[in-house]
Amino acid sequence: MSLFSKKIEHVPCTVEVSHRFEALHAHVRFNDGSVIHPGDEVQVQGPPVLAAWGELIVEDRIATITRANMLERLWTRLTGDFEFMELCEFSFSEEMSV
Repeated sequence: MSLFSKKIEHVPCTVEVSHRFEALHAHVRFNDGSVIHPGDEVQVQGPPVLAAWGELIVEDRIATITRANMLERLWTRLTGDFEFMELCEFSFSEEMSV
């Protein structure tokens, strides 16, 4: 891993999008066993996968992984907890606050 340069990888993946009553999710699985680390970026190639109500769509695609350099990975590890705490400040409830 370099201090400043980034590495780009193209890997096969499976995209699964579910828009059903029992499951509402979107998942990407790397078919070659690739692992994402803090600071890495992933972009799945191709048009958006849009599942209509009641559908489960599974497609094979290619994903582009841009690996974070050493400085980006360190920065993500140092600041990641703060960003997570921002999410914790919000709650999802049916009550309306006035």
